[in-house]
Amino acid sequence: MLLRELITHPAQVVLNLTAHDRWRAIDELMGTLVQVAHLPADVASAVAGAVRAREESMSTGIGHGIGIPHAPSDHVDRVQAVLGIASHDIDFDALDQQPVRIVLLFVVPKNQFQEHLDTLANIARILSNAETRQALLSAKTSDQVLAVIGARAR
Repeated sequence: MLLRELITHPAQVVLNLTAHDRWRAIDELMGTLVQVAHLPADVASAVAGAVRAREESMSTGIGHGIGIPHAPSDHVDRVQAVLGIASHDIDFDALDQQPVRIVLLFVVPKNQFQEHLDTLANIARILSNAETRQALLSAKTSDQVLAVIGARAR
């Protein structure tokens, strides 16, 4: 799934992410995912557990200030995603040892391995572009973020 197909509504964008570490960033974005995807609390806990377990196996901080926590789950029937942007550094234990400011959390239905890989590859490709990252970090509103994604995420 393409980034522009994942992040389509202003409610999926968290500007001014408040977390200072990856675990709190995941919790903060999971709260938004629950609201956007209307996941019940008991399901949200299981989904968060899957994302945390994936993150514990290896950081999803891919470098260039980007974190992409993700996991497959039996509790979703389609890919669900939220994007967080911070004005401060987040310790994400990233592969390049640099802090993160852009965090995209997504959950994909279990047993959709190819969809999972394709989605992750598209997100990483789009967010690895320095101009796109700068435009996202400069955005003042969720609508501006959506415009950046729509214009650059092709």
